[in-house]
Amino acid sequence: MSERKRGELIVLSGPSGAGKSTVIAELLSARPDIHFSVSFTTRPPRAGEEDGVSYNFVSREEFQRMIRDGELLEYAEYVGNYYGTSLKVIRDQLDQGVDVLLDIEVQGAAHVKEKCPEAVLIFLIPPSVEELSRRLRGRHTDGEDAIALRLDKAREECRECPKYDYLVVNDTVVSAARQIQSILEAERCRVHKRLRFAESFINKSDT
Repeated sequence: MSERKRGELIVLSGPSGAGKSTVIAELLSARPDIHFSVSFTTRPPRAGEEDGVSYNFVSREEFQRMIRDGELLEYAEYVGNYYGTSLKVIRDQLDQGVDVLLDIEVQGAAHVKEKCPEAVLIFLIPPSVEELSRRLRGRHTDGEDAIALRLDKAREECRECPKYDYLVVNDTVVSAARQIQSILEAERCRVHKRLRFAESFINKSDT
């Protein structure tokens, strides 16, 4: 008997510097059966980015058509460019029993939860503000003003934590990825998802 008929929709959010990309890479190496959703964007590709791998790069006109036709699960405009998630791709994967992972910010996560109440929302956070500050400085990509803005943004995003189902502390990448795997296993064991296994006992009459 198949254990489940539909995949899990997993949303991972967290402030810049929380380590989402490295945790996702670790998770996918352990669970290659998870489909990582590649977002659509209207911004031009950067050096080293591949279409269909980093993002699905489309024109602004095409993105607006996708909005009009209701093809997006969620979308947002950031610094003059659109970013969004294909509803069809998500549904097709879930219907095939494949778990789907989305890496999106808190506003997008809220939109996903509205459209897909069954989605599992996970918030990833560093062990402390000091550690987040250290990681941001360790990138050597931002000046002090930009880092201060990112830390303020992180505090703002963390206020949304109570709206999530789970909070994972990224102390180490391996540990954080294992926690997410444990969450997925726990979600599969929810009674309403496994009740069919008990039906033969519930419905069986004594003879």
